[in-house]
Amino acid sequence: MTKFSIINFFWRWLFAFLLVGLTYNPTEYSLYHWLSDALPNYSAITPVMAVSALLLLIGWVIYLRATVRSLGMVGTTLAVALVAALVWWAFDVGWLESGDSQILTWVGIVFISLVLGAGMSWSHIRRRLSGQLDVDDHDEDN
Repeated sequence: MTKFSIINFFWRWLFAFLLVGLTYNPTEYSLYHWLSDALPNYSAITPVMAVSALLLLIGWVIYLRATVRSLGMVGTTLAVALVAALVWWAFDVGWLESGDSQILTWVGIVFISLVLGAGMSWSHIRRRLSGQLDVDDHDEDN
C-alpha cells in the first residue's frame, strides 16, 4: 500500500499539471491550440491529434473521477472554493494583477492541478491524518 509522502503528492500534482497544461496553456503548445488550428478543415486532424486528445481525455476522466470519489462533491467544492479564496487573497495583497492574462492563466493551471493532485492524494492524506482507511472497492472473490 502506498503511504502519503510529499514526494508522492508532488508526482501526482506534476502529472495533473501536465494534464491541465497540455490541454490548455497560454503558449501555442497545447491540444487546444493544436486542434483549433486544424478544426476549420476537419481533414487536417491527424491520427496523432486524435490519439493525443484521447490520452488527455482518459487522464481527465481518471483525475476527475478520483478527485470526486475521494473528496466527494462537498470536498471538491470546498477545495475549489479554497483555491478561489487564495487567488482572491493574492489579488488583495497585490501578488497578482488582473492586467497580465498569461500569468493569470498559469495561476489557474497551477491551482486546478493542485485540486486534482489533492483529489488523487486525499485518501492517503486522510489515512495519515485520521488513521482511517478508505475502502471504496472490495474484492468479490469471497
